[in-house]
Amino acid sequence: LQFTEEKLGQAEKTELDAHFENLLARADCTKNWTEKILRQTEVLLQPNPSARVEEFLYEKLDRKVPSRVTNGELLAQYMTEAANDFGPGTPYGKTLIKVGETQRHLGAAEREFIRSASVSFLTPLRNFLEGDWRTISKERRILQNRRLDLDACKARLKKAKAAEAKAAVTH
Repeated sequence: LQFTEEKLGQAEKTELDAHFENLLARADCTKNWTEKILRQTEVLLQPNPSARVEEFLYEKLDRKVPSRVTNGELLAQYMTEAANDFGPGTPYGKTLIKVGETQRHLGAAEREFIRSASVSFLTPLRNFLEGDWRTISKERRILQNRRLDLDACKARLKKAKAAEAKAAVTH
């Protein structure tokens, strides 16, 4: 009732400390930017949306995400197979083997980068959103409910005093 009356402008609202309001605004801003950065980093690390959904499901089921071959590693595999088909002694075969080996190293480096970014960068962001932010939101709701209770009590007190004053005037 208090909340509705406040929204309709029929009840007074106790304002929170300006510094505290500023902290709440900063917390909201931090949460929003953290979500955006987390999502975009996931897109950067895994551009395939269906693979991202699959990885998300594995995480939610607390299962290990199966290791994927990177595009560089796949290209290296094709180049090595082609080199074997053309003959490793031919100039084209030798070149494919050399370039394929380099691609394999690049693919392995990409895999390590993805793993490292996930552990060192994405995990702290998720921990903030799933831990700290939930705590902040819960405490904010509790504070809001307590403020509403306080304002409702103030309104009842004000009505009681007004009724008492009216009764005193009529007696």
